[in-house]
Amino acid sequence: MRLIYLITLFLSAYSVCAIELIDDRGHVIKLDKPAQRVIALAPHIVEMVYAVGGGDALVGAVSYSDYPKAAIDVPRVGSYKNFSNESILRLRPDLVLAWHSGNGEANVKKIKELGLTVYWTEPRTLKGVGKSLRDIGILLGESQQGQAADDFEKSLQNLQEKYSHKKPVSVFYEVWNQPLQTLNGKHLISDVISLCGGINVFANEAALAPKLSVESVLHADPQVIVASGMAIERPEWLDEWLVWPQLQSVKNKQLYFIPPDLIQRHTPRVLQGARLLCEQLDKAREVYYSHE
Repeated sequence: MRLIYLITLFLSAYSVCAIELIDDRGHVIKLDKPAQRVIALAPHIVEMVYAVGGGDALVGAVSYSDYPKAAIDVPRVGSYKNFSNESILRLRPDLVLAWHSGNGEANVKKIKELGLTVYWTEPRTLKGVGKSLRDIGILLGESQQGQAADDFEKSLQNLQEKYSHKKPVSVFYEVWNQPLQTLNGKHLISDVISLCGGINVFANEAALAPKLSVESVLHADPQVIVASGMAIERPEWLDEWLVWPQLQSVKNKQLYFIPPDLIQRHTPRVLQGARLLCEQLDKAREVYYSHE
């Protein structure tokens, strides 16, 4: 009887600790217990881990993982596009958090072939950011994950109620100038544009991050151009559009900038970028709809 009792206790404890969920690529992820040694293969994933209180579990990260400050001290395994399998194995992770569109399927497949458990995180919507917060928290056994996701979703709802019903404004989001590049309707940033009552003029492009011609932007004639870049300051190349005064965004002085870390990282901070964009589109509405 005592043996049966002990087995029952063991199975009960296992059922409490065991984790099973579905990642953003539709794969079933199973862990016998919460992960204690984690490698994150993108800066935004590192940020998500800290957001749910799991920073102590991080044993490896990639270059440019700089938020929060504690992330700077996490050992590097390479860049998100070129990481070292040897370095990853040396750190003995029980979970690798990967970014599909950034890391690439083929690169991560090699990690899985080495016997490591991989969770794909790829939120394409703001709602998906909340899901990632919950999932990562569950995988790490962090109780804060529920609160972090709840806070994010509450803030998201407040922004939706304030801005999503407003009059539409057409937007060209410029990721880079050479080559000229934007993001289509399947990217998280397009969802941010929609949240603010905007319309992504290149939402129907086939590629997630399509390259464009200047002529295609002139043809789309967006009411607002929002630039990204690589730094916290407004890129000089945003003013290259001033040579095209026929663009209504130029004629009406509707050229804006949002720091990329606040809008291009799939983390809770994306709502900071969303607020900035919503405020910018409200300024545009004052220009375009003031006479109605």
